[in-house]
Amino acid sequence: MSETIGVLVMAYGTASGPHDVERYYTDIRGGRAPSAEHLDELRERYAAIGNRFPLLDITRAQAGALEAALNAGDTTVFRTYLGMKHSPPFIDEGVERMRADGIRRAVGLVMAPHWSGMSVETYADRARAAIVASGGGIEFTYVRQWYDDPGFVEFLAVRVAAARALLPAEDRSEALVIFSAHSLPQRTVDDGTTRCTRCTECRVGCTYEAQLRDTADLVAARLGLKAYTTGWQSAGRTADPWLGPPVEDVIREAAKDGRPAVVVCSAGFAADHLEVLYDLDIEAKQQAGEAGLGFVRTEMPNADPGFVEVLADVVRGHLAKGSR
Repeated sequence: MSETIGVLVMAYGTASGPHDVERYYTDIRGGRAPSAEHLDELRERYAAIGNRFPLLDITRAQAGALEAALNAGDTTVFRTYLGMKHSPPFIDEGVERMRADGIRRAVGLVMAPHWSGMSVETYADRARAAIVASGGGIEFTYVRQWYDDPGFVEFLAVRVAAARALLPAEDRSEALVIFSAHSLPQRTVDDGTTRCTRCTECRVGCTYEAQLRDTADLVAARLGLKAYTTGWQSAGRTADPWLGPPVEDVIREAAKDGRPAVVVCSAGFAADHLEVLYDLDIEAKQQAGEAGLGFVRTEMPNADPGFVEVLADVVRGHLAKGSR
């Protein structure tokens, strides 16, 4: 009988509804509840996008489709499991389900293409800790990054081309394409948290920032883009500085440079959620409008079959290399 390999599909998590916003953000903040003012602001943001909380459903659809893709025409049997960092089903719950099913070998896949110690590594740490806490017995490896996977680059290139096509024909060649990812505190750069310690697995400078730039360069080369850059979005509301420039500043500079429009490709995210539906579709779009620029963004991958095939290839490639 063929071995069944578990694939632990991990994502950040989401509130399940307006009633769950305080619990969710308290978890993100390590048990410290957000202030009443911050909580009101968060609820207003969710209300502005129609009180939609789609991330769990999207991630579940991604995991289900990935299982089907991995099992299509392959002698190896795969079973996917869901594990969220800040909401049910939590990562340790996914590990427990693997154990209950008798899984002895598992691959972790985070729905974030770029590595950093604050993102991908923390998911893997939680999965490993859960395995140890439950008695061990599961051989666990994880995909460190997939920002430069050829299929992913091609997928983004198609999405960028489709978004540019929504602009008036006369604006397309001069429109600035902004490739964005979630900002991180500047201290993570200063203390090396964003630097990968396993440089043999990276093609570039092995930092979160360099990986985003490489994604942008690869997509731009595929499309022959000349006007493109990177920017950071969704920085936390803390007193500490975060990675920049923020997308809003990039938009303002584009207006100063005489660009007619911007195209935002949120390359660091794999699904629609607040950081896309509000931070880009409302805040960034409003900033562009105030600056007199046209604004479009690329459609998010979500559970698109082409994207799911990318993820399946990433998992297969990881297993073929025997990476850890």
